[in-house]
Amino acid sequence: MASGAAGVTGCVLPSRPPRANHVDSRIRGSRSLRFIQNRGRSRLPCADTRHLSGCAPARGHLTVAHAEGYPTMDGTNDASPSPKLHTRLRLWEFPDCYVFEPIDGLADLYLSVSRANGTMNLVEELPPRGSSTPKVQTVYGVIGVLKLAVGSYFLVITDRDCVGSYMGHAIFKVTGLKVLPCNNALSTTSSEQKKMETEFSELLDAAERTIGLHFSYDINLTLSAQRLHDLGDEYKSLPLWRQAEPRFLWNSYLLEPLIENKLNQYLLPVIQGSFQNIHAEVGSEKVNVTLIARRCTRRIGTRMWRRGADAEGYAANFVESEQIMQSKGFTASYVQVRGSMPFLWEQIVDLTYKPSFDIVRQEEAPRVLERHFHDLQKKYGAVLAVDLVNTGGGEGRLRQRYAKSIEPILSEDLRYVHFDFHRVCGHVHFERLSQLYEQIKDYLKKHRYFLINDKGEKIEEQTGTVRTNCIDCLDRTNVTQSMIGRKILESQLQRIEVLGVDDTISNHPAFDTNYKILWANHGDAISIQYSGTPALKGDFVRYGKRTTQGILNDLRNALGRYYLNNFVDGTKQDAMDLLQGNYMTSVSRDMAVPRKGGLLENYASFRLAFALVMGALMFMMMSLKHARNDVRHLLLSLLWAGLCIGVTHFVRSNGRTFTNRPRFHQSRH
Repeated sequence: MASGAAGVTGCVLPSRPPRANHVDSRIRGSRSLRFIQNRGRSRLPCADTRHLSGCAPARGHLTVAHAEGYPTMDGTNDASPSPKLHTRLRLWEFPDCYVFEPIDGLADLYLSVSRANGTMNLVEELPPRGSSTPKVQTVYGVIGVLKLAVGSYFLVITDRDCVGSYMGHAIFKVTGLKVLPCNNALSTTSSEQKKMETEFSELLDAAERTIGLHFSYDINLTLSAQRLHDLGDEYKSLPLWRQAEPRFLWNSYLLEPLIENKLNQYLLPVIQGSFQNIHAEVGSEKVNVTLIARRCTRRIGTRMWRRGADAEGYAANFVESEQIMQSKGFTASYVQVRGSMPFLWEQIVDLTYKPSFDIVRQEEAPRVLERHFHDLQKKYGAVLAVDLVNTGGGEGRLRQRYAKSIEPILSEDLRYVHFDFHRVCGHVHFERLSQLYEQIKDYLKKHRYFLINDKGEKIEEQTGTVRTNCIDCLDRTNVTQSMIGRKILESQLQRIEVLGVDDTISNHPAFDTNYKILWANHGDAISIQYSGTPALKGDFVRYGKRTTQGILNDLRNALGRYYLNNFVDGTKQDAMDLLQGNYMTSVSRDMAVPRKGGLLENYASFRLAFALVMGALMFMMMSLKHARNDVRHLLLSLLWAGLCIGVTHFVRSNGRTFTNRPRFHQSRH
């Protein structure tokens, strides 16, 4: 009998004795901040791998990547135990400073942060309280620090939920996020600088609403089970922030000020994505299945403002999905990825329901695509690229460019399969995905999955992955990935004799139901973070069939995506870029916020245009009522009708101008 709970209850952090403070002296060098420009650090593509000395696995393993600027493991001091992260802090808000008081027994020193400029110091006691009583609350970690033109902003976790365990360690989801401003200096700055900081503060309001953040105080959540297993003891002794893979470390940029101040016990690695569990019984055996989504930060963004790949090969909406099974003392894992078609293309919103696809600098597509897949192979081994887009229309042009660009680099370890999802499956016959499985099952069997026994001995290893894409890499992709995950899970359960040779998950209704819900929730989480709404076609993933309610939900979500893409996501994209350090504000105070160029860009507003059209319609109707008695009203009604048509045509012709665009976005044309 399967349990319907999609999570683990009663997660309790194990208490541990205080450890000696160990400070890592090798930190990234300081860098000058530049105002509203691309971040100065050169990055490797999402799939790049640099093997560390002493733990370089054989080819095809899921290995660890290090971004440029991260220290290497070439010293001996790193072998000493790393300090445990603070799990609970008491936050004191004094008039001139914030003070973080550890209340988990791991340290005796307090962290004091100036409210004037964000400078940090470790102190031995609280400052005098004075006449006013400081505000006090409990926080569960510091996500990082964002430096703007005037002052700094601390992001802290005010609430958390335990959502399960990963390799025996509790995993938490951020359910409360608060920004602590350290900008008392605003009182002495110019009005222009105050206005500038106010505009950036509006982006921080959006940042406080960031969803899907997960963390652990004890284990590196950025790495898959196979990669964790293959690491050496020396690497595991490093502080968690140094173990983390940069492409999945959501708060990498925000941690830099804490790293520079050597505050290892406050350096909490955070990923964005999803973490869910189900627990079931199959026959007499208990089976636990965990599904993790890790979003890559290299080209993070919203649906319409982050498409394709950039010149370095970073793909938009690149997500690593890991499915972990535990039963009978065995642990098995399978990793697959999704990501936008990896060449330069865009789809800029313009108030139409489906903006046109524009392939940018077509001659560069083979180079960008080759770099992307080369890096994927270095990290995952063999790669099977499954392309689900339509054969005709705008999607067809993208498919042709994809197929033509990848053809020269196809090999035994890099395969490309196109499957026209909509033509074969339509909107209801998703069971026809079995046709795709017949095309790829030999690849899945050849490259296997990761499997260890109760002694931690590796029995199988995964030597390749499946990379799936549609246009958004959300709806069709999630249906397809759930099918692949199901086939792999059945193979694993048959291997350890939980299922018979010909047995399937579908023969165990309770387990089957929970497994479908697991993948449906997984798809919804990724979709909400990228598009703002749950995934379409979720009823098939959730129930195994299309339903009337599911079709109605898809219609509502499609309309929701249209609204968000056109009128909300521009600001959201700016907030994401600000938090990721893609654009930075100068520490000097002699520059201004970038503004839209031209009179129309400065004052264009869809709300204003809509108000003009509705006003003109109202006056036209009023004039028509009196047109029978006075010909002048007929002329006025024609005038108002002309104004309606004129404004509507003008807005439609200048659709991109009237949308909510990112302030920092530039088309690649």
